[in-house]
Amino acid sequence: MLEYDVLSGRIMSKDNSFDISSKTDLNEVRNAIHQTMKEVQQRFDFKGSKSEIQLDGTELVLISDNEYRLRSLVEILEQKLVKRSVSLKALTYGKVQPAAGSTVRQTVSIQQGITTEKAREITKFIRDTKLKAQASIQGDVVRVSSRDRDILQQIIALIKEKDFGIDMQFTNYRTF
Repeated sequence: MLEYDVLSGRIMSKDNSFDISSKTDLNEVRNAIHQTMKEVQQRFDFKGSKSEIQLDGTELVLISDNEYRLRSLVEILEQKLVKRSVSLKALTYGKVQPAAGSTVRQTVSIQQGITTEKAREITKFIRDTKLKAQASIQGDVVRVSSRDRDILQQIIALIKEKDFGIDMQFTNYRTF
């Protein structure tokens, strides 16, 4: 797109940009937890089990009788999350720890936003592509801007090809 600059009398192209973010819909996570608990209550292999899942902010706490049942609980939860379009890349599993009442506990962090280290890795990757685009870190979001929309499309394709190990969304695609 071109724009006429009245002051200089030249035709100038507009800047285009998009944001790379990483947000997980916690409502979908809650729904998956409810579905998981409903299935656990109906399954024969969980009869009399002390299995439960608690959501505390952006952290899940999974509790079960033993490691075998905990693994089964994680599998069921992951199936429900995938059905609800929640990426499993957004989950970071902690170690299985013994808990009160002869149970085991595992914490699972839900990713909300891009960490500074990952944001630096993404901006370095964009710089290394040698495409005419600028990437800047703005809080927990990486903003990519360029004069050419085609370059932004190429960057999106390249980022999708490379696995950064996190769930990413490309939002706020705009021209200004």
